[in-house]
Amino acid sequence: MRGLTASGDSDIGDRGGAGDGGGRDAAGSRGRGLTGWAASTTTLVGLAAFGLLAVGCSTGGTGTRDEGPAGTEAVAQVTPSADPTSTAKPTPRIDPVALLKRDPKVSERVRTDLKPCSGSEYPVDTSYGTMTGGPSADVVVNVMTCGDSVGVGTYVYRQRGNDTYENVFAIEQPAVYGTIDRGDLVVTAQVYEKKDSVAYPSGEEVITYRWANNRFSEHDRVHNDFNRAVGNGEAGLPESAGPAGN
Repeated sequence: MRGLTASGDSDIGDRGGAGDGGGRDAAGSRGRGLTGWAASTTTLVGLAAFGLLAVGCSTGGTGTRDEGPAGTEAVAQVTPSADPTSTAKPTPRIDPVALLKRDPKVSERVRTDLKPCSGSEYPVDTSYGTMTGGPSADVVVNVMTCGDSVGVGTYVYRQRGNDTYENVFAIEQPAVYGTIDRGDLVVTAQVYEKKDSVAYPSGEEVITYRWANNRFSEHDRVHNDFNRAVGNGEAGLPESAGPAGN
């Protein structure tokens, strides 16, 4: 502001002179006065812009957004949507006893001996799972004895397109049991020697079958030998030894 007042006084004084020298002096004074005016105007514009910037930052309105420390306001909670209803179809259940009794691939001995152990409970285990890629889950049926639950036969049934089932695997021998393991059929058969009791076999064969070319083929076989020195059931648990030095 001080520069603006000095320019005004100088300009008024110069206009009173005459001649070229006075004109040049007046022109120079006017040039200096305009230069001072422009500088002062620039200063005012800069101050005004700074003031607007400060107002915008302090009010938090439409001005520049303040990037200060994170606020403590609660974050809006988004309620998750409910899980979509499962489209998987339930596995159809079958009557394994009726299926076994009318299956010609089941031996006459197994069908004759297949009777309830108590009431209407048959010694039959049933598993459902995908092994053959059929239209529905495959069915593994294990037949056991009532007295000691020793397996006597394992059968696999695959569903046909007309809702009937076809026997695609059968094994009948003492102490056999089949399960479904990650799309494979795993059959475990206990191995007995002459002096072995039913409860303590000498070993076992674990055979993995895989479905290919419309049939089950052996994929892997593991043989386990069991320790014959343990398991007679006569000795009790050993007594716990005390700390050393007592």
